[in-house]
Amino acid sequence: MSFLLGLTGSIGMGKSTTAKLFTEMGCALWDADAAVHRLYAPGGAAVAPLAAVFPTAIVHGAVDRNVLKQIIAADPGALKQIEAIVHPLVGADREAFKQAATADIIVLDIPLLLETGGEARVDAVAVVSVDAETQERRVLERGTMTREQFLLIKSKQMPDADKRARADYVIVTDTLDHARQQVQDVVADIRRKIAHA
Repeated sequence: MSFLLGLTGSIGMGKSTTAKLFTEMGCALWDADAAVHRLYAPGGAAVAPLAAVFPTAIVHGAVDRNVLKQIIAADPGALKQIEAIVHPLVGADREAFKQAATADIIVLDIPLLLETGGEARVDAVAVVSVDAETQERRVLERGTMTREQFLLIKSKQMPDADKRARADYVIVTDTLDHARQQVQDVVADIRRKIAHA
């Protein structure tokens, strides 16, 4: 039985980089965002059911996320319909990954883990965190959104302090070396727990 570690953190906190550090330590990594990309790709499991409800969202045989955003903006009720289709498919993808994984620790990278009550489905939660100034600078340096868009996304996420308070482990990503050391400490602690279980 593998140990399930839920990895989460708000936008710009360094979660993707931290997730890669766990794989360096021999952990298996399941990424919720990557699962959605697979489901939305041509031949993905979400394409046909979404096409049945929102045919305009399918472009070149794949789900177009920008069209979905426009649909949700025009009809707030559409989000619930989309989630009702996509969430069970994401859950099935996650379960299939867990069944196939052979690592002693499986890291589930889930952005909204705490917002959706996902901590009940994992053995421990690791929250990736950094100060608010660094968070904002990282997001804006990507050049993919304005400060207003960043603040809107941030406002919809659980505050960082609340996430840290609910975490079993907090990984501060101020530098790559510091983050790597903390990941090594988390993995060592979990492996001690597995050995004594």
